[in-house]
Amino acid sequence: MIGNMAITFGQLAIASATLLGLLLLLLIIATRRASKIRLAEIEASRLRAIEAEARVADILKSQAEMQGRLSTIAEVFGSRQSELNESINTRLESMTTRLGASMSEQQKSTHENLSKLQERLAVIDKAQDNISQLAGNVVELQSILSNKQTRGAFGQSRMETIIADGLPMGAFEFQTTLSNGNRPDCTIKMPNDAPDLVIDAKFPLESWNAIRKAEDSATVDHHARQFRNDMDAHIKAISSKYLIAGETQDTAFLFVPSESIFADIHEHHETIVHKAHKARIVIVSPSLLMLSIQVIQALLKDARMREQAHLIQTEVMRLMEDLGRLDDRVHKLQNHFGQANKDIDDILVSTGKLTKRGQRIEGLEFKSTPVEDKSEEKTASSKTGHLRLRVVDGDD
Repeated sequence: MIGNMAITFGQLAIASATLLGLLLLLLIIATRRASKIRLAEIEASRLRAIEAEARVADILKSQAEMQGRLSTIAEVFGSRQSELNESINTRLESMTTRLGASMSEQQKSTHENLSKLQERLAVIDKAQDNISQLAGNVVELQSILSNKQTRGAFGQSRMETIIADGLPMGAFEFQTTLSNGNRPDCTIKMPNDAPDLVIDAKFPLESWNAIRKAEDSATVDHHARQFRNDMDAHIKAISSKYLIAGETQDTAFLFVPSESIFADIHEHHETIVHKAHKARIVIVSPSLLMLSIQVIQALLKDARMREQAHLIQTEVMRLMEDLGRLDDRVHKLQNHFGQANKDIDDILVSTGKLTKRGQRIEGLEFKSTPVEDKSEEKTASSKTGHLRLRVVDGDD
């Protein structure tokens, strides 16, 4: 009994036989498939064995060929080795010869370089002597700058050089005496009878050098105050001595003989610059003085041109008169050319008529009509007699 179902022995035997048949069938199918796979594997193994044999044969053949090639290469290498030995021996001999020549040339070049080096050392020794001499000159210059009187002469000399190079003679004077008895370093004569411009070259270099040599801020401040006081004293002296109404300009120049000092004054001592402006004193460096001299030179040149303006005007009037005469002559020449063109046109008209008439005569375009006023007569002679012909002019 299986559940509510009753199964007999016959049914069970049939089911078992059927199941056993199915198992046998599956076993047969599996056996056939396994045999087919084994056959395929045997065939593949046989093919692989054939291919291996073929490869082994190829390898043996290649080995034989390789042995032949190796023997050939060995023979070639033997011959080439002897050639190589001979070539190496030849090149070694050539290289030995060249090396000997090169060493001799190198030795010669070394001797030449040593001689040149000795010459350069001599030049260096000479330059060292010049440097020593220059050091002495620097020391001498330092001694000059340390002396107040000689330093003033040095600054004045530089100022005089700049002015003398930029202005013509007679436009400036050095160490001239003013009406109050003071003598500025330089006065420049301005154009149009204007008052002279005063230039002074004094500068307190001691205080400036003391600022540079100071090591702490307190010392720097102390010497800076001293420098400002000295500059104030110079500015007041120039303003009181050299600014004279009607005789000198209301502005004077204070010459500083160094660009670096000039730049440092404007950078770190603005109060000095402001006080100078209030006192109508302009602090100038060598470059600014040179620029001012160029401006003054341009003003002098303009003044000279204005003084000569009447002469220039007279020359311009003469030039205009010559230009008027030239214009009249050109007009006359133009009239002559016009008349000549007219005559040429008339001649061309006449030559045109003559050409046309010649063409008619050449073509025998004649008419035996009575002669009129506007006709030209020609007489043709022949063996039989005389015949009067009139050539008609179509243009008339």
